[in-house]
Amino acid sequence: MKKMLPWLVTTLLAITLIAIVCIILFKSFFNDTSGDVSANKPVVVKQLSADKRVEVTSELKGFTRNLLDADYIVKISFAFQLDSKKTKEDFDKLMEIEIKPIINRTIADMTADELKGSKGEDMLESKLLNLINPILPEGKKLVKVEITDFIITQI
Repeated sequence: MKKMLPWLVTTLLAITLIAIVCIILFKSFFNDTSGDVSANKPVVVKQLSADKRVEVTSELKGFTRNLLDADYIVKISFAFQLDSKKTKEDFDKLMEIEIKPIINRTIADMTADELKGSKGEDMLESKLLNLINPILPEGKKLVKVEITDFIITQI
């Protein structure tokens, strides 16, 4: 029994170490992001009073652009809801020099078929939200993009 005890301890230690390594590798390969904050989750927009909503919303009215299809033109207006009044002020300063060019390029790459229906409008709104947020100053964010007026016409 005395000769077998070191072998038993060594074997149990090896099995334990192998099990620990397997668990670590399993977690790294099959990472469960359900508890991860950065996982894609629907954005929850807190409800604001009408006055507060107007205070943090910036508008872009009557934006006109031809689409990727040369035969179509779109006239569109947006409402951008931001997280604070200070962010709205910064957003308004960037409207002409950074926001409009992003909207311009985004719409220029779209066809009339892509913009049809609520799915097309939702896709444009989410695309703009994802493109505009990175250019805002650190710690400030665009919460919501809404299309307030939308006309597509053939030239």
